[in-house]
Amino acid sequence: MEESQNLHRRGVMFILSSPSGTGKTTIARRLLAEDGEIAMSVSVTTRPPRPGEVNGVDYYFVDQPEFARMVEAGELVEWAKVFGNNYGTPKAQIKAGLKEGRDFLFDIDWQGTQQLYQRMETDVVRVFLLPPSIEELEGRLRGRGTDSDDVIAGRMARARNEISHWDGYDYVVVNDDIDACFTKVKTILDAERMRRARQTGLVDFTRNLMVGGA
Repeated sequence: MEESQNLHRRGVMFILSSPSGTGKTTIARRLLAEDGEIAMSVSVTTRPPRPGEVNGVDYYFVDQPEFARMVEAGELVEWAKVFGNNYGTPKAQIKAGLKEGRDFLFDIDWQGTQQLYQRMETDVVRVFLLPPSIEELEGRLRGRGTDSDDVIAGRMARARNEISHWDGYDYVVVNDDIDACFTKVKTILDAERMRRARQTGLVDFTRNLMVGGA
């Protein structure tokens, strides 16, 4: 029985996308805290480090020429410019990790999701979180008390654009209750890990079952 529980499998690239204020960060942090088999994908960025951020842990911080070199050399599996800074996913570490059975969590927008899916289709699981209503989303943003009306208006316009891409995802979950939403997201992850195509150890295991005792 113990052997069957430790069959080797290929890892998952688990993407969470949502408009700002939908609860994605809360869900992602809880997933990382409660599930020891998944780790946050560490991106390369041209954004300057913020206080307390550690190179190689939070991001790989590079300058613009180095980022451009990585793009040209095909070292990034996806990349995009967000609010004037470039962000990308290193290809080598992801491919090696997936082969070892490691799962990676991605907090990226629809553009990055599209790029990942085009290049790593069978390894990607796409989950989009929606707010219960546009009014509720605006209320959450205003409730933070950190942004001006102009900033909130910009975030709402961006949110509507992001929501329009919901049909590019495998799963869509409405976050009207954070605990219920987390349970649904965790259930999706667990089910995707069990897909037959990812259970690379099944071939040898079932072969042994068929010849056992013969």
